[in-house]
Amino acid sequence: MKVKQSIPKHLRFTVDQFYQRFPDDDACLEFLKEKRYPQGVTFCERCERDRKHHRVTGRPAYACDYCGSMVSPMAGTIFEHSSTPLRLWFYAMFLMGSTRCGISAKQIQRETGVTYKTAWRMFKQIRSLLDDDGRLEGPITVEVDEMYFGGRTKRKHALPKPKTTVLGAVERGVGGRVIARIAGDATKPSIHGFIKEYVLPGSVIFSDEHRSYDGLEGPKYRHFRVRHSERVYVTGSKGQIHTQTIEGFWSLVKRGIGGVYHSVSKKYLQNYLNEYSFRYNRRNCGNRIFDAILQRAFERAS
Repeated sequence: MKVKQSIPKHLRFTVDQFYQRFPDDDACLEFLKEKRYPQGVTFCERCERDRKHHRVTGRPAYACDYCGSMVSPMAGTIFEHSSTPLRLWFYAMFLMGSTRCGISAKQIQRETGVTYKTAWRMFKQIRSLLDDDGRLEGPITVEVDEMYFGGRTKRKHALPKPKTTVLGAVERGVGGRVIARIAGDATKPSIHGFIKEYVLPGSVIFSDEHRSYDGLEGPKYRHFRVRHSERVYVTGSKGQIHTQTIEGFWSLVKRGIGGVYHSVSKKYLQNYLNEYSFRYNRRNCGNRIFDAILQRAFERAS
């Protein structure tokens, strides 16, 4: 039975379309040039004014038409000083944006032929672009919850590893954003500080009955709880008091990391949280998440 494509046509970006758009490194470099230096015009430091630049044969650089001074579209980006073909960088971004649960560096190694060390470094660099700064827009309806990541070990006599506390807030509604941050603990100062930083005053907050949420009620926030300890998961006259949305995101993160990456240290956990949050916040973009990742590459060029 033929299964109907769930992604609308205007939001699809298949691997065939990727190959047509970026057939080689030159096409990727030209794309970067147009994004950073539209029509090849950029500031020339030697001429001290905007000049037209043209491609230098055999080099990933463009030269000033007047003085010959060269600039590179890759300068200041994650591609700078990398011997990995630019098209492989773009392909790694395409795969990261096309999957829901993530893709491992080992899979990139198998598909492209680069070393595992190179594949791991590429993904590390790409994830450095994916943090979404800023508060949740509001006033809005927000679910807040804490997650404890890791802490288990398969070794029979080994001491259990400490769990890492992660705090998260998700905006309800179509296209609602999520923010997830590593925290030192789930105490009242940590949770209240997280909420004050990322949730605008006037918002409605839903949480579980954790004691650290005490004191949120007041002029700044309207606060409602659902009592999980009593096996109550949805309450309210219209069933609006729950934390199912943020718990669904935690499930996506845990199952994704456990199934794809297997294990993530506390040192790099925030980068992986940024990756999952980035995709979740653009879940209505279909396969066009790749374009959003690519946009970050030249927007954050130094």
